[in-house]
Amino acid sequence: MAGRIEDYALIGDMQTAALVCRDGTVDWLCLPRFDSHAIFAGLLGNEEHGFWRLGPAHASDQQPPAAARRSYRGDSLILESEWDTPRGTVRVTDFMPPRDGAPQLIRIVEGISGRVPMRSALRMRFSYGRIVPWVHKHEGRTVAVAGPDSVWFDTEAETYGKSLTTYSDFTVSPGDRITFTVSWQPSHKEPPPLPEPEQSLEATEDFWREWVEHCTYHGPYREAVVRSLITLKALTYAPTGGIVAAPTTSLPEDIGGVRNWDYRYTWLRDAAITLSSLLRTGYREEARAWREWLLRAVAGDPENLQIMYGIAGERELGEAELDWLPGYENSSPVRVGNGAASQLQLDVYGEVTEALHLAHMTGLARNDYASLLQLKLIRYLEKHWQEPDEGIWEVRGPRRHFVHSKVMAWVAVDRTIKLIESGDADGPLEHWKELRDDIHRDVCEKGYDRERNTFTQSYGSKELDASLLLIPQVGFLPPDDKRVIGTVEAIQRELSTPDGFILRYPTEGRDQGVDGLPGDEGAFLACSFWMADDLAMIGRVDEARKLFEKLLALRNDLGLLAEEWDPRLQRQVGNFPQAFSHVPLIDTALRLTASGAYGG
Repeated sequence: MAGRIEDYALIGDMQTAALVCRDGTVDWLCLPRFDSHAIFAGLLGNEEHGFWRLGPAHASDQQPPAAARRSYRGDSLILESEWDTPRGTVRVTDFMPPRDGAPQLIRIVEGISGRVPMRSALRMRFSYGRIVPWVHKHEGRTVAVAGPDSVWFDTEAETYGKSLTTYSDFTVSPGDRITFTVSWQPSHKEPPPLPEPEQSLEATEDFWREWVEHCTYHGPYREAVVRSLITLKALTYAPTGGIVAAPTTSLPEDIGGVRNWDYRYTWLRDAAITLSSLLRTGYREEARAWREWLLRAVAGDPENLQIMYGIAGERELGEAELDWLPGYENSSPVRVGNGAASQLQLDVYGEVTEALHLAHMTGLARNDYASLLQLKLIRYLEKHWQEPDEGIWEVRGPRRHFVHSKVMAWVAVDRTIKLIESGDADGPLEHWKELRDDIHRDVCEKGYDRERNTFTQSYGSKELDASLLLIPQVGFLPPDDKRVIGTVEAIQRELSTPDGFILRYPTEGRDQGVDGLPGDEGAFLACSFWMADDLAMIGRVDEARKLFEKLLALRNDLGLLAEEWDPRLQRQVGNFPQAFSHVPLIDTALRLTASGAYGG
């Protein structure tokens, strides 16, 4: 069985990523891209679906021992895990070097004390665990081939095959360093070059050290901010600048339930808010790359803007179910692709426009087509903002007039007005000022419950929605407006878990709720960070700081967050690690630092 979600570490090369459990097992790796088929899919099934375990030898009928200690090497994505055994101590260093050629997962075993028996067990299964490859030797190297893919396994340790698995049994003493490398190559091409693990380790450490030096945040939460920034960088597909929401699919929002989705794509919303955090912490090159990705993905067709695309801008993301995988802790179905790509989510226009506006305001080199795109988006919104949509949470029930969607339509128009007023674009300024006023008036009349003094999830609804917390953050209303304060307090009353974290919206257990799905879900971590932001904005800064520090305590030992926190099971749930959790962590840290609202 796979470990708990928070038991995993992330390593990656800015083109794909692997998850490594505390016991030294790689249970998830897609090659060569984030959205490729997995060669290790044990995370969503069992060992028959592919894994690579490297750690102290143990009896076959016993659980593999967990590392006594693990951490990233400084501010990097190089994972170091140490085991203390009766025979001594051993360290395993795992990393994926940033690449120009073949993707590589490198593991280095180092003896620290004593003589420690070790075992590597490598079971490669292609196509998400469905296909057993042909494994053979080629000029002294082990290679697994199936269809278009080949995976090459290189090590100086002796290997042998048993039960369709490649094993290495060896012993390390102080000073010993044994290296293992898995590399991917199209099966019709020549073998990838022989790996150089030690040189690759040095280059990878240099890469991360130099990248982190660009961070402009030096406040009291620097450790958490830098780790989140590294995670966001790891979720960026370097060749195109696209940013995936998470490197996994189908890690459940509800353990044992059906709320399992594929997040290995670029959501415009997630990528836009990620861009915002990167810009405000000094990472202009990533912002520029994302803007170029956006312009290529949307091309000249903003009327058919999708809410998400493939990491190279692909539009076809058809959803399918992998029925041979039982799912993480029997949470099925396992899905690949994402049917929400065809939804109408009007808020996306606001998030994209806000990101382009921020890029412009922070001095990113002007791009005339970006300004033209922004004007086209507003012309589309002008015709469609009054329509119902699926909203920020991608409901699979009926479309509604979601208040957050209307607010973000207002944001799109407002930021475009600012662009025109700056002299960097031309448009019907007075006409769009009237449009901005019309949207604002519509929201305040139809999306506000006067009796309860709160905005609601949608027009005519009594339900609340945590996305309403963004109203003061985007400038729709000032923080001291009584309607803002009333909304914050209503969400605290009605959408808080017993430990003070925030649900997205009410769910209905076994029955279908507003999102069209049965089951419940955990507290949505982004919404909980938004609550901390709002509390600070309305003057309750001590309460904001306490909530933020409670949220930081939910991170795993490596500083990573999934999408949600299950208050009943007291564990992380949802895809992991999640950009939409790490971005608001950075934003809240910046806000609290600016306000001086931090302890010690």
